[in-house]
Amino acid sequence: MEWTPGGVSQDVEDRRGGGGFRMGGLGGPHLGIGGAVVLLILSFVFHRNLFTMFSADTSDPSSVVARDPSANLPASQDPAVQFVSFVLDDVQKTWETLLPQQASRPYRHAKLVLFTDETESGCGDAQAATGPFYCPEDEKVYIDLGFYKELSRRFGAPGEFAEAYVIAHEIGHHVQKLLGIEGGIRRAQQRDPSSQNRLSVQLELQADCFAGIWGHSTEQRKIVDNSDVQDGLRAAAAVGDDRVQKMERGRVSPETFTHGSSAQRMAAFQAGLNPGNLSSCQ
Repeated sequence: MEWTPGGVSQDVEDRRGGGGFRMGGLGGPHLGIGGAVVLLILSFVFHRNLFTMFSADTSDPSSVVARDPSANLPASQDPAVQFVSFVLDDVQKTWETLLPQQASRPYRHAKLVLFTDETESGCGDAQAATGPFYCPEDEKVYIDLGFYKELSRRFGAPGEFAEAYVIAHEIGHHVQKLLGIEGGIRRAQQRDPSSQNRLSVQLELQADCFAGIWGHSTEQRKIVDNSDVQDGLRAAAAVGDDRVQKMERGRVSPETFTHGSSAQRMAAFQAGLNPGNLSSCQ
C-alpha cells in the first residue's frame, strides 16, 4: 500500500497514555473486527491458534501486555499515527465526494479516538480487548494502537493493510448512520429482538461493502495494487463468523453469527470493490 507520512489528521483525537493492557478471556469482552483481522491472519501465517492469547488468566501478571514504548512519542512523530491519519483522511475524502454524488447527502466527518487501555465513549467504556469500533452516539471510531503494535513486535507482522481495512469498515458504519440505515436497523432490532443477529449481519456486511467502495477508489488512484486488493479480500474472509467460531470453539453455529460468514464478507467487500457504487451495497 502506497502512502506518504503527512502529520496528524485534524480528525484524530489522541487520548493515549497509561500502562499496559490485559487481554480479556474469550468469555469476557468481545474481540472486535480489528483484533480478529490481525489474529486470524497471524494464525494462518504462523500455524498457531493465537486466539488462545485471549483465554489467559487476567489475574496472572504474565497476561498483561506491555505497552509499546513508541506510545510515548508525540503523535506528530509516531509513524503508526501518521499511517492511521493518512487512511482516515483518505477514506473520509472519498466519502466527501461519493456521498453527495451517489446519495445526494453531504458527508460529515467522523472522529478517530486513539487510546490506551480504556477510555470513555458515547457508547460506554471502550476497552483495548474489544478491538476498534464505531460509536454512533458520538460519531467516533475508537482504536487502541498498542494492540497492533504489540502484535507487530511479538510476531513480526505490522498488518498495515489490515488496519486500513478496519478503518474503512468502521467509517462504513458512520456512512450508515448518515444515511439513516444504522438507526433503522437498531429500531428494527428493538421491535423484534429475535432478529437481532440477522440484522447485525446485514449491517456488518454492508459496512464491508462500503469498505470495498473505498478500496475501489484507492485502486483507481494507484494507492493499492492487485496484491493489496487480494489482501483485502482475504482479510474480509479471515474475520467471517464461521472461521472465528471454528478457531475459538472448534465448531460453527450459524444462528449466532453477528458479522457474516467468510464467504459473505468476501462477497460483500467484492461487491463494493467492483464497480465502487453505493447501489451495489443495498
